[in-house]
Amino acid sequence: MHDLMHDLAEVVAGTESSLVDSNSSASEVSEKCRHVSISPLLIPLLKGKKLRTFLCFPKESEQSQIMSEDETWDLIISRCRCLRVLKLNNLNLNTIPRSIHKLNHLRYLDLSDNSNLKILPKSICNMQNLHALKLDWCVGLEELPKKIEKLVNISHIGCVHCYGLTHMPRGIGKLTSLEMLSRFVVDKDGSHGGADLSELSGLINLKGELTISNLGFVKNAKKMFRAANLKEKQHLGALVLEWGDGNNDDEKSLEDLQPHPNLKMLKVDGWRGDAKFPSWLSLLKKLVDITIWGPSNFKHLSSIAQLPCLQQLKISNLTELEYMEDHGPNGRQGDTESFFPSLKVLRLWNCPNMKSWWRTTKPIDDDSNEDDTTVIRASTMAFPCLSSLDIKYCPLTSMPLYPSLNEKLKLVNTSSRPLKQTIKMSITSTTPSTSTSSLPLSKLKSFHAENIEGLDTHMLDEWLQHLTNLQELYLVDLPNLTSLPDEMRCLTSLEELCIRQTPQLEERCRKDIGAD
Repeated sequence: MHDLMHDLAEVVAGTESSLVDSNSSASEVSEKCRHVSISPLLIPLLKGKKLRTFLCFPKESEQSQIMSEDETWDLIISRCRCLRVLKLNNLNLNTIPRSIHKLNHLRYLDLSDNSNLKILPKSICNMQNLHALKLDWCVGLEELPKKIEKLVNISHIGCVHCYGLTHMPRGIGKLTSLEMLSRFVVDKDGSHGGADLSELSGLINLKGELTISNLGFVKNAKKMFRAANLKEKQHLGALVLEWGDGNNDDEKSLEDLQPHPNLKMLKVDGWRGDAKFPSWLSLLKKLVDITIWGPSNFKHLSSIAQLPCLQQLKISNLTELEYMEDHGPNGRQGDTESFFPSLKVLRLWNCPNMKSWWRTTKPIDDDSNEDDTTVIRASTMAFPCLSSLDIKYCPLTSMPLYPSLNEKLKLVNTSSRPLKQTIKMSITSTTPSTSTSSLPLSKLKSFHAENIEGLDTHMLDEWLQHLTNLQELYLVDLPNLTSLPDEMRCLTSLEELCIRQTPQLEERCRKDIGAD
């Protein structure tokens, strides 16, 4: 904060708020102080007993000197019985004392980033005025307290990245005021007596992001999936569905996990159930971000291209995926305006069986001699506003072209054919009245090519002259690169250049005996 703004804030706050970062400032805290931000080592010097807000922020230099947990808690609980807000994140806490319930006015408790914390005391459920419990990044936390339904006023339970959670406590579904529950963990084998998915049914006020993990272990899946009642959660913005381990089971269907149409982000992680992508996806007209992580049994992903708001599509490790669209480019020419109308970022990683974007298009091998008729026909389908494309280990020889890229193009172990077609779009559209800035790919800022068969010096020389905005160029593992393209002199904006694993070029550049 700017010094003047800091001074102004102190004047406005008066004696009711204090920043305690030294021995002298600790001694100056008056009994009228209600809100304090303090270093842990200075807690014993604090005299105020009517505090409402207690924010504890350790300095980096104090991380290894933090006072003992018992002493910290004893001082807080004995002196600060009127607290409404208590923030004790990132203090390396191992336990929470049972006496915490004595802070019976507390409404906001933040214990985030305490990775050694494994359990919470049952007594925390007696704090009926508690509205928010933050446990994000408590990666060692194994369970939430039983009798959690007694927290009748709680609206926020944050457990982002609490990967150690084994289950949800029974009764959590009775917290009808709950607006934020970042993670719901299915009890894998039922040994913990945890809640099942039906307890999500009544939590219709949930907002933000909800992650449901261990779906692969759900028994009587059709009934339980529908009992979660995701379709009625109209305020939910993001949904993450994690399969976990469990058994491959065709009876487990994504069709039964239909969310509300207001959803904006969907992530499906490791789905091992049926190979059919859900029909309800086309109903999610507000979706902005879709992420699909394998391994999974999906063979195709349909109903995505017409989503009007979709800006990011990230697909990874779908080893069974064969295509995206049922109809070839010629079958969609009359509908080009609705083809990914808002998509800006596309990422395709490790889809080794995906040779064509379209089901009806026969994959074409990499061939620099394909005729212009083929190029022109395929180029009629293109992403209208794509700005970033990242393809790794996907042998795509036929896909929509990408003339609008203006941020990043990264191609690793994939076909060069779509790139050649896109470049030919650029060349064939060149006229005396066409400016360089309007040519496809001319606004690209970063280009990374690695192990791309058919990408050679001639092709780069033909194309690079138009990339006047290029700032990063990475050429890796290109056996056909025999020399640096002459047109590299046109890259006036280039800031970073990396060339590796180019044997012919390295031979030319060998000291004393190389041609160059």
